[in-house]
Amino acid sequence: MATAHSRTAARFMIAPAVLLLLAWMIIPLSMTLYFSTLRYNLLMPGMEDFIGFDNYSYFLTDPAFFAALTNTLLLVGGVLLITVIGGILLALLLDQPMFGQGIVRILVIAPFFVMPTVSALVWKNMFMNPVNGLFAFLTKAVGLQPFDFLSHAPLTSIIIMVAWQWLPFATLILLTAMQSLDSEQIEAAEMDGAGAFARFFHIVLPHLTRAITVVVLIQTIFLLSVFAEILVTTNGGPGTASTNITYLVYAQSLLQFDVGSGSAGGIVAVILANIVAIFLMRMIGKNLDI
Repeated sequence: MATAHSRTAARFMIAPAVLLLLAWMIIPLSMTLYFSTLRYNLLMPGMEDFIGFDNYSYFLTDPAFFAALTNTLLLVGGVLLITVIGGILLALLLDQPMFGQGIVRILVIAPFFVMPTVSALVWKNMFMNPVNGLFAFLTKAVGLQPFDFLSHAPLTSIIIMVAWQWLPFATLILLTAMQSLDSEQIEAAEMDGAGAFARFFHIVLPHLTRAITVVVLIQTIFLLSVFAEILVTTNGGPGTASTNITYLVYAQSLLQFDVGSGSAGGIVAVILANIVAIFLMRMIGKNLDI
């Protein structure tokens, strides 16, 4: 009886927080769904009309949508490839005893705490500037013409910026997993004559499988909404060369003042993100059952 009373009391105490969280999520989502069914342009106040799913049809048939979807997938895939491979290599390096190991680890992890806007500005003005940037200085020093990264390779430039910021996160997770590996297994394999590559592919890498899956899951959810780096550096251009789904929704809503179409794009983005999240959750569930 006492247990039932304590459970009821616990539910009453938790209820306000749960209701607040639901309201925080459901009210904006409901308003977005409502706006997505209207012809709602901020330049024409008072002219809102119900048009059903026309905004969705317009958004999904817009050529910019397919370009943005492709760029989003390339951005997520490129960053994951760099951060997972780079994170494994850095974790292997940082796991070795070295002088100043603590300082080196702090320096490697530091980029993760830099705000995306600041990171994008640093890369844009200090590294990739074709006139005064570090890369331009290095190419001039060897007698080559500077390369304008943001104009000629905008999406690749965005991938490099975002990967630089997320690499410390992957390194931290993978390093933690690597330090939980039983050293006796490595020593036994070494005594049996296994080389460094054999030990890595047959012992270390299988041990890191779960950590890699966690890195992929968490990063994918956040990478689907990359925005600040694009806004600060390329504004989605040239054309739609670096426009992703998030920036396309922003452009529709706040640059073209079309709230209806932008809201429809937001709902489409939420649906796509949930599809990816469900797929990744099933994948991580299978890996955790190993």
